[in-house]
Amino acid sequence: MKLIRHPEKVNNPINPIKKKPYWIKSKIVNTQNYFKTKEIINKNKLFTVCQEANCPNISECWSKRHATFMIMGDICTRACSFCNVRTGKPNLLDPLEPIKIAQATKDLNLKHVVITSVDRDDLKDGGANHFSKVIRETKKMNPKTTIEVLTPDFCRKGDSYKKVVVANPDVFNHNIETVPNLYLKVRPGSRYFASVNLLKSVKEINSTIFTKSGVMLGLGETKDQIVQVMDDLLSANVDFLTIGQYLQPSVKHHPLQRYVHPDEFEELKKIALSKGFLIVSSSPLTRSSYHADEDFLKMKKLREKQSQCHSLQ
Repeated sequence: MKLIRHPEKVNNPINPIKKKPYWIKSKIVNTQNYFKTKEIINKNKLFTVCQEANCPNISECWSKRHATFMIMGDICTRACSFCNVRTGKPNLLDPLEPIKIAQATKDLNLKHVVITSVDRDDLKDGGANHFSKVIRETKKMNPKTTIEVLTPDFCRKGDSYKKVVVANPDVFNHNIETVPNLYLKVRPGSRYFASVNLLKSVKEINSTIFTKSGVMLGLGETKDQIVQVMDDLLSANVDFLTIGQYLQPSVKHHPLQRYVHPDEFEELKKIALSKGFLIVSSSPLTRSSYHADEDFLKMKKLREKQSQCHSLQ
């Protein structure tokens, strides 16, 4: 029997998918590297958010041998209305997954790796200990590779998130996703300020870790609400902001309200930079891990430049 990917959305009303405008075009790059990346992922029996979330940039990224690994299975315990990842009752954790991720990172010769996960509310610590093991094993096998994590909110899991922070990733990313007043519809299992406080707490524990967060446009938010999100993230000392277009995965998902013109993305980028973010990526096809390796190097150089300026004062 075929499993229903989103059982909680079966009775949702049908929301027709709007035709994409001319400015939203994915790069189709089926190179030898693309198939090599796919082979390595399949060989290690790994999941990627590139596949599970139906990312529009998968062809381009895999052709550069970049992939975002998704740990702790492919079934999420949340039911976010925008997300294409499967929902339901997850399987047991794979104790060999930390070694598999580390090996795949080595096989792909990654200089910067992004590791994300499904939400695992069924686990006592939300999967924080497993996340920590993956980071440590990846570092052990790939000492020169920088590590970026894109984590769940660990909501109602106490201080479990600290296990991830203590493992010392180079970048700690947690996406805020949308504005507060849309949370009940878009992220019903999450809490806006719990996400803001998570990012703030990471910085308080280790100020050298770069923190990052992302927001989608086209869900029904206003410009003023997005600007307020910027202020909330800056109050948590977030370094890097990503802003991208929401693309509705199916007729049963949250309805897309509008496609946002590239000029609006550019305007929001200027506002965010003027407010004090270290780096901002804002475009229709921007995703959390899109060009993550290049952006990490930019962040590192900008922080070094800031430190030099402060030392001269």
